[in-house]
Amino acid sequence: MLMGSIALAQNASALPAASSASDKTATDKATNGAPTSLAGPEYVIGPEDVLHIAVWKENDLTATLPVRPDGKISLPLLDDVQAAGLTPKQLADSVTEKLKKYIADPRVTVVVTAINSKRIYLVGEVLHAGATPMLPNMTVLQALSSAGLNQFANTKRIYVLRTANGKQQKLPVNYRKLVKGEEIEQNYLLQPGDTIVVP
Repeated sequence: MLMGSIALAQNASALPAASSASDKTATDKATNGAPTSLAGPEYVIGPEDVLHIAVWKENDLTATLPVRPDGKISLPLLDDVQAAGLTPKQLADSVTEKLKKYIADPRVTVVVTAINSKRIYLVGEVLHAGATPMLPNMTVLQALSSAGLNQFANTKRIYVLRTANGKQQKLPVNYRKLVKGEEIEQNYLLQPGDTIVVP
């Protein structure tokens, strides 16, 4: 998002100094009203993620929409565009290229406003059990802190269930030691589909 804002600011500075009040309002909306990205530049878009696609000075082409289960989004003029499997920058480049048939020098920004394609699950003695969106580089401690442990949680016997190559792995987590800064290697980087079990 920061890179997109910088690019937008650079593009704005390249414009002629004389501009009408309505142009200034449009620029203010583009820079101040834009949603914040939840994903880093390396994030790979997946089905059910929600994207805000802004085309500079083209309000009719700017939209916030979910990625369909087939991995595509529907945009005015372009119909179906593949989004899943691309980073926000790659998708912006793809949309820019396609819009060149209809608009001179299109400037496209893609922001991930909701990450729904990557989920982890928390079960057992937690305050908020169930599916949780997995944020980029989320660790076990971060997931547990957002779910909250209840008073009956056995903090020495927590584990992560992970399926890899068709087989389930059980990764032990000693929460008490982790919060003391011990056995840091147990603060696993989570993967989509991981289940954290708190007995």
